[in-house]
Amino acid sequence: MQYVSTRGSAPKLSFEDTMLTGLARDGGLYVPETLPVLSHDEIAALAGLPYEEVAFRVMRPFIGETFTDEEFRAIIDRAYANFGHVARAPLKQIGDNQFLLELFHGPTLAFKDFAMQLIGQLFQEALKRRGDRVTIVGATSGDTGSAAIEAFRGLDAVDVFIFFPDGRVSEVQRRQMTTPAEANVHAMALEGDFDDCQAAVKDMFNHFEFRDRVKLAGVNSINWARVLAQVVYYFTAATALGAPHRKVSFCVPTGNFGDIFAGHVARKMGLPIEDLVIATNQNDILHRTLVNGAHVKETVQPSISPSMDIQVSSNFERLLFDIYDRDGAAVAQQMEALKDQGGFTISQGALERLREGFASGRASEEETSATIARIYEETGEILCPHTAVGAKVAAEAADPATPMVTLATAHPAKFPDAVEAAIGIRPGLPKRMADLYERAERLRHVPNALPEIEAAIEGSIRA
Repeated sequence: MQYVSTRGSAPKLSFEDTMLTGLARDGGLYVPETLPVLSHDEIAALAGLPYEEVAFRVMRPFIGETFTDEEFRAIIDRAYANFGHVARAPLKQIGDNQFLLELFHGPTLAFKDFAMQLIGQLFQEALKRRGDRVTIVGATSGDTGSAAIEAFRGLDAVDVFIFFPDGRVSEVQRRQMTTPAEANVHAMALEGDFDDCQAAVKDMFNHFEFRDRVKLAGVNSINWARVLAQVVYYFTAATALGAPHRKVSFCVPTGNFGDIFAGHVARKMGLPIEDLVIATNQNDILHRTLVNGAHVKETVQPSISPSMDIQVSSNFERLLFDIYDRDGAAVAQQMEALKDQGGFTISQGALERLREGFASGRASEEETSATIARIYEETGEILCPHTAVGAKVAAEAADPATPMVTLATAHPAKFPDAVEAAIGIRPGLPKRMADLYERAERLRHVPNALPEIEAAIEGSIRA
């Protein structure tokens, strides 16, 4: 299995090199050169299997010779051993043919744990074999950062620097990043919004002298291994609801497009997904793109669903690569226009392919709060605001004949203020996190200036 860049001019890499490299040297994102397709019988055989076994069968074709079967099974087992639910990603019915896929039973209570816990184990195994060490950098709108820190804290071969927009994450999200005491983890509060954090990370990767000097590696969803890990729960959910003998639809609250792109990959692998529905909050660049074909940035508006407060959706580049028939030069041109001019228009043929594969919707702040209240009244379930965005859009997009699964991306206790404002109940943290508000915080404030960011990293790396 070889991996190619979405911009067409970087060298092909193996899975291991793709994972450890993160961003391609031409600025693009790595994707498999070809996608494996599972047969009807192979998909049917997944029904009822333990999550770890499904993960092995779905991901194994992408790994190549990087790990033996025995090594890869052990990595998967370690990755999910600390999840708080035996099913890892359980389904819960909330209406007629409406379901929630609970992805918040990992150690940091968000869907990012499915990918990050796996990546931590993959990195550890690969670096141990190489006798090497790396500097990991990541940008977060809230959940990626804590999941990355949880996955890499205390590892000898890794220093982790997570950049989050100062004052624009929830208190729980911030404390999950700033309270770990291990010397190899660094929470960096950046002046600006998430797009500024993400741009800083990409700029570091494109500063090749710095990148090579500190052995930079990335764990944002620019890293293909992140997307790959998220493909798995589409298979577990769909087969539990009757696939491949019936089609299933998914509605995904998304900002950076990685989680829903994983659904796109699952569908291309043969999973019979009827609809993939993009759910956005008021920062609705992805919804507007489907409506009018223009992918144009606007000012990020802070919301009660802060992990979706994004205008530059990195993984959308991977989808562009597909809908432009894998024309790397065309994708590079679009990405240059986004950076220099603030947007671009999708060609008619590519737009038709986009609309064939995806639907979309948006939820205002008021609609998000109203959905939290409605679902609680109807079912007793308490949703985080991101999941509520998905549930609102899913209800509008649902076909009564097809199961609709909304991805429940975070535990409501990560956003207690928004939940309390909607239903008058303040959700509590699980027992293992009950003392989170009492733990000492450790963070560094940095300006949105690349030289100062890079100096802060180099000055903190352990010898």
